[in-house]
Amino acid sequence: MKTALITGGSRGLGRALARELAQDGWNVVIDGRDPLALSSVASEIGATGIAGDVTDASHRASLVEAVSGGLDLLVNNASTLGPTPMPRLDSLPVDDLADTFATNVLAPLALIQGVLPSLRGRRGAILNITSDAAVENYETWGAYGTSKAALEQLSHILAAEEPDVAVWWADPGEMNTEMLRAAGEDADAAPPPSQAAAALHHLIDSRPPSGRYRAAGPLPGAEFQRSGESRAGLSLQEGAVDER
Repeated sequence: MKTALITGGSRGLGRALARELAQDGWNVVIDGRDPLALSSVASEIGATGIAGDVTDASHRASLVEAVSGGLDLLVNNASTLGPTPMPRLDSLPVDDLADTFATNVLAPLALIQGVLPSLRGRRGAILNITSDAAVENYETWGAYGTSKAALEQLSHILAAEEPDVAVWWADPGEMNTEMLRAAGEDADAAPPPSQAAAALHHLIDSRPPSGRYRAAGPLPGAEFQRSGESRAGLSLQEGAVDER
């Protein structure tokens, strides 16, 4: 049985992807900061829930211990927008930016470091959830956007350093989530996270080359392809690893 560790698994995309994998027979470990919500989801889908904050080193150690028997997939999904309402850069408190990086960049790297030995041995995969805010210049998205840009570059370098581990950084597009609502966007008009989760499940099963992927029509069983192709699915962008 394959094992997946998904951070931020109590709601949104994390919950939807955890459900997808659990229904497919995976052993799934999820975390989240709300113990009651996490327990409810874990019980519903048959996963192991470990409550805590990914920025807490002792919590990360508990996650690594929970998958010490072997890990096939790490999904770094937990993230924060930063301060809300989201300020312009000229008024963004540097301490808040540091907190955003702690959740969106440093915690994912620390978890990666903790589970890499297992992933190497099982030729596993790492899926880092990113956003178009990493590559676009949206006003007031400075904290979140710069942190996701850093996560993408971290992923790109990691893919070059770890040839035996698949490293994907995927932009699922807008989804009807509390995070999008907190950003002041019309979340109700966005598709449900389950659509992106189904496309990511397809990506995981297909194990494409390491690289950047984006949702281009996240339908159940959708295909993925390199940038410039027209078929719906998850599209590999120009940040793909050079397979020289």
